Order: sequence, then structure tokens, then C-alpha cells
Amino acid sequence: MTFAARRPSVRRWAGAGAAVLACTLTLAACSSDDPAPASGESRDRATEKPKPSAPQDPTSEPAASESPADDTSDDGTTVPVYFAGDGPRGTVLFREFHRVTGDPLLEAARLVAGGSPDDPDYRTLWPQVEISAVTATDGVLLVEVPGDAFTERPDGMTARDAELAVQQLVRTLQGVQQERVPVQLERGGAPLFGLATDAPYEASSDLETLNLVNITSPAEGDTVTGDTLTVTGVANSFEASGPCRLIVGGQEVALEAYQSDGWMEDRLFAFEVEIPLEGVSGEAVLRCSTDDPSGGAEGNGPSVDTKNITVQ
Repeated sequence: MTFAARRPSVRRWAGAGAAVLACTLTLAACSSDDPAPASGESRDRATEKPKPSAPQDPTSEPAASESPADDTSDDGTTVPVYFAGDGPRGTVLFREFHRVTGDPLLEAARLVAGGSPDDPDYRTLWPQVEISAVTATDGVLLVEVPGDAFTERPDGMTARDAELAVQQLVRTLQGVQQERVPVQLERGGAPLFGLATDAPYEASSDLETLNLVNITSPAEGDTVTGDTLTVTGVANSFEASGPCRLIVGGQEVALEAYQSDGWMEDRLFAFEVEIPLEGVSGEAVLRCSTDDPSGGAEGNGPSVDTKNITVQ
């Protein structure tokens, strides 16, 4: 069945000094791969710090893009970077967009191997590994990882996490390159995290690697204004539908259902939904998820992605 949202009603809370929206429906959950923040958003949006607009990333939604494929200027380039997070099936990958200066391929790779995500729910699986160069040559992205450290998995890294660490790099570099080219790890034949480096790596299955819902816009830490919040992201949810909720002070103040461009295929699909902001202000949590038609009776439960924002 398709998840259907009801329009929230307005309730005045005694002593709160502000009106908040109350809704009568309960939820499902979400997180990971999506297009760019829309170039022509219908709301008035400001940010406390400049947030990069996201280029098309072909690794998860090759047919869907909300902004130009190339976002470069004198002050840098916007690049997609994949980080790890927790999903109902265990560790999965989420995507963020970052602004870098210098060589986009090299700087994006270095964010994977030692950078910090904006979203506190995300992390990198890499243990501070040096990446000295990334070169696009002969249909392969060649990544130079000098030294012989971490030939085996470090303590606490599972076999799946080792594979996902490599997928962090593969998907990030393919997103920057805007092409599904294989990625070759060059380190003199030595393995990395216990994995062989004698052959290039391809992107693995989206549905097995990525969180099944990923919010693109608003980004973590954004400040939003206006009457509505335009939410964009990517998802693969039952019947292409799922809920996005806005939570203020632990109270759900708005609920709207998104409808993505598809489902069932091995990829994530773009979605966009508008959430009313009438009477809402202050710190808020945006929570989008996949639909869970069994209500938790079957499967692992819904996938979820959240963003902490400020509503003015």
C-alpha cells in the first residue's frame, strides 16, 4: 500500500508562546543516495554557512538530477562524498556534498580517507590512510595509496566494513568523475584492509550498499525560512512512497508523504516534497524514511535519514 499523509492541524500550546502543528499519523523510517539541492527552490532559504549545491551523481540515480552536473567556480568544486551510517540492515552508505578546492578527485578521496562528515550520524570507515594521488587514465581511476599500513583490517573493522570502505571511495570518485569507471588501488601489490588490490573495483549493488533513503536538501545545519520547507532526496521505498516528518522539541509538528520517481530497481530514485512551516520556529529535526507496510512485523524495518535544521 502507498503511505498516505494527512494534513496537520494547528494547535496552540499553553505557555509555549508559539503555534505548532500537530498531526495524527504515526511513522516509518530512512537514508543515503540522492540528487542535488534543487536549483529553483520554491522557498526562501538561508544558511548559517555556505552549503554546496549538489551535482548529478550517476552512482545511484543515473536518470535523475536536480542541478547541473558540474558545479565549479573560483572558490572550489562541489563533490559528492560517501560516508557510513547505521541502517536497519547494519552499516550502509549515505551521501553528502562538500565544497573542495584543488583537484576534485584527490580532495574528495582525502575526505573519504580522513575527513569529517557534516552529519553527526555519519562516519568514515577509513582509519586515516594517506592518499597521494588520483588519476583518471585509460578508463580507470588510479588511486595511489603509499606505504604498507593497514594491509589487514584494523581492530574493530569487520569484513563488510572493509568492503564498504572501498565502496566509499569507489562511489565518491565515480560521483566526482560523473562516470561509472572502475577504481584501481595502487600500492605495490599490497592488500588494503585485507582486500586484494590487483584488480579494479566497481560499484556494488545500490540496494545492498546504500541506505534506502537519503536526504539531499536541506543539509545538516541549514537555516530555513518561508512558509514551506522543500525537501529533496533519493529513496527506494515500497510503492515509491514514504513519510517525511518535522519534529520540534520532541513533538511531531508536520508530516507529509513523498513520492519518488520509482522503486524495485537496483537504484535509488529522486523525490521532492514540501512541508508546511506555519507556526514552526526554532531547532527542528527533519526525518524521512521508507515505508514499512508490515508495521514492523516483517523484515528489518524502515530505513531512516535525519537532518538537524533551524526554522526561522
